[in-house]
Amino acid sequence: MDWVLLLLLLALCALLLHGLRLFLRADADLTLLWAEWRGRRPEQELTGMVVWVTGASSGIGEELAYQLSKQGASLVLSARRQHELERVKSRCLENGNVKGKDILVLPLDLTDRSSHEVATKTVLQEFGRIDILVNNGGRSQRSLVMDANMDVFKELIELNYLGTVSLTKCVLPHMIERKQGKIVTVNSFAGIVSVPLSSGYCASKHALRGFFHSLRIELVEYPGIVVSNICPGPVQSQVVSNALGEEVTKALGNGGDQSYKMATSRCVRLMLITMANDLTEVWIAEQPFLLVAYLWQYMPTWAWWITSKLGKKRIENFKSGVDADSSYFKFFKKKHD
Repeated sequence: MDWVLLLLLLALCALLLHGLRLFLRADADLTLLWAEWRGRRPEQELTGMVVWVTGASSGIGEELAYQLSKQGASLVLSARRQHELERVKSRCLENGNVKGKDILVLPLDLTDRSSHEVATKTVLQEFGRIDILVNNGGRSQRSLVMDANMDVFKELIELNYLGTVSLTKCVLPHMIERKQGKIVTVNSFAGIVSVPLSSGYCASKHALRGFFHSLRIELVEYPGIVVSNICPGPVQSQVVSNALGEEVTKALGNGGDQSYKMATSRCVRLMLITMANDLTEVWIAEQPFLLVAYLWQYMPTWAWWITSKLGKKRIENFKSGVDADSSYFKFFKKKHD
């Protein structure tokens, strides 16, 4: 009997060690990783869909356009810079499974809420439907509360929050009429964890998370309409270099060290899996960022203590001109292709 108990304990220890290894190598929450392993494939679920992507001129939005075009989705590409959208469209046509008629370049300023209704009608006139709205447009922030002009906070709320809410409200009646559709919002770990130097950005992302959680409940009578909240951690993109500083007119301009961040292609692949499997909220990040999110979810007291320590170092880095994030994660850093 003692030998049986010993063998069971050894087996349990082996399982726990294996589980710990998997968690330390994880780059998304367990629900999303399970969907990647056993769930529906984007290649089957997203083909032929009409997908409207805001913030499509760079970063995650640009990569979304490339991967969706390979799935054979019809695309609406929106951002403020039309020439950049045309560049993205050209590459989609070169490398994707789409033709010119499958891509609509639609310049859009999220802060100009009066234009959103017309833009929505333009999409419906072009394709007849909107299957997926991807709210990806927005900007980040790198400045201390006491140094930032109030216009910075106003701009972040207008762009990240109110602009996204406005466009969603324009598209939503169409989805309700059809009783189907997907509203996918690219939030951030900053929508879960508050960090220094990004107070206005965090506020806008927390607001988005609360809004779309409430919207999901209000749409309970429309099970065919899926509201998904995607929270990426650090991803290789221009989000830091485009971040607002102390003034609205001055972007940070320096993207810092990108080597420790997740490859954009991997982040977007996980986003497509989220869409294909109708997941409501997902976390996408490599360690140790993913661990921090779990701590905030399940051990907030510990999480607050750790975040305070790391936040102090983040501020010191910023003031000394060092990349605000990467220096205290040197142990975890790795190069991405």
